[in-house]
Amino acid sequence: MSDPAKLSIIATDAPRHEATLLTDVNIVDVLAGTSAPGAVLVRGETITAIGSRDELRAAAPEAHEISLDGAYLSPGLMNMHTHFSLTLPGDYGKYMAGLDDAGLSLYMADGARRALLAGVTTVRCVAERGHADFALRRSIQRGETMGPDIYSAGQALVCTGGHGHENNDTLECDGPVGFAKGVRTQIKAGADLIKVMISGGIAGQHEGIATPQLTDEEMEAVISTAHAWGRKVTAHAGPAPIIGRAVELGLDCVEHGYELTPEVAKLMAERGTALVPTLIVTRCGAFFDELGVPKWMQERSLAAGPRHIESFKMAVDAGVTILTGSDMPPFWYFEGTTAIVRELEHMSENALGPVAALRAATSSTAEWLGIADRVGTIEVGKQADFILTDGSPLESTSNLRGIRWVMKSGRVVRDDRLAA
Repeated sequence: MSDPAKLSIIATDAPRHEATLLTDVNIVDVLAGTSAPGAVLVRGETITAIGSRDELRAAAPEAHEISLDGAYLSPGLMNMHTHFSLTLPGDYGKYMAGLDDAGLSLYMADGARRALLAGVTTVRCVAERGHADFALRRSIQRGETMGPDIYSAGQALVCTGGHGHENNDTLECDGPVGFAKGVRTQIKAGADLIKVMISGGIAGQHEGIATPQLTDEEMEAVISTAHAWGRKVTAHAGPAPIIGRAVELGLDCVEHGYELTPEVAKLMAERGTALVPTLIVTRCGAFFDELGVPKWMQERSLAAGPRHIESFKMAVDAGVTILTGSDMPPFWYFEGTTAIVRELEHMSENALGPVAALRAATSSTAEWLGIADRVGTIEVGKQADFILTDGSPLESTSNLRGIRWVMKSGRVVRDDRLAA
């Protein structure tokens, strides 16, 4: 298990004040790609004013003031490929598979807490065991558990014996009727979106990344049923031909996209299909070693790395909407930082640059989820979800390694200054 002490996280149980005034801070505008000094007034969970300290102090003399030492205030990060119940092949996977319902719930609650303290204020879960994600979401909403806002697909849909079938974070379906029922089953449980496995992947021992796993009729049944119920569909997918066909059928998002072509990337851009590249999963040998992942999976993952980067660059060049997702637990301490920051560094270094990378973890993700009216930018009327860094993440993505203060819904949940 990763060592939370390495993150220098200082959690705080500070109350949510009726009014909080954040001063001496540079406010990051992710849409404009700029920052400017100012102050932010928060009432309850909501940003109610942005301006100078003097004018906001005059408008709200009762506000609890927090000086932020001239640091950079950015929107909270959003992770679009999260598994709080991740169970991979290997030694640690055997431990995870052996957890009973109570143990799994506690494990997932701890992961949600760590993710929030790492600066992740919103997550999209894309396959969780036994619908425990919905119980976790309710507990967070009631204030019983510390964690990010959760948008979840519930169990991912997979053909019999398909990718991820080994655990109950997937639901095996067959035929158009079976997959349509699978969609409705997840929506009944509370799913905000639908996840479907349309090809093989890295973690399946008896499949290849390019193994097709659904027929056109099955993919069409998933997409049309989900859309009829007002849900978007994202697909675990690697090879270009399978992705291209799913995009033609109306797919909303691709996970991984290990082997895109320029033609399929262009089609994705034209149809508005987003990509969550999860670049870190093909360059994380140390993580696999820590979990005792078997050699066959490590070799498959790392061998896919160069082509994965090429595919990502094709998508960026084509104008595909890029969204951030780590696949690894977002809080996991890896290569000197957290998994989500390391993923953002890979994205920034391999085509996006720091401004677009930050958008991929904030405003763009909020747009895809349909919640851009509430989160993703620092604007009046939006939820007060913030992270603080000494350096600007607009200048270098690696400045996110210095997250040292987190506010969620108007409440300070992490303040490393307390360590002093």
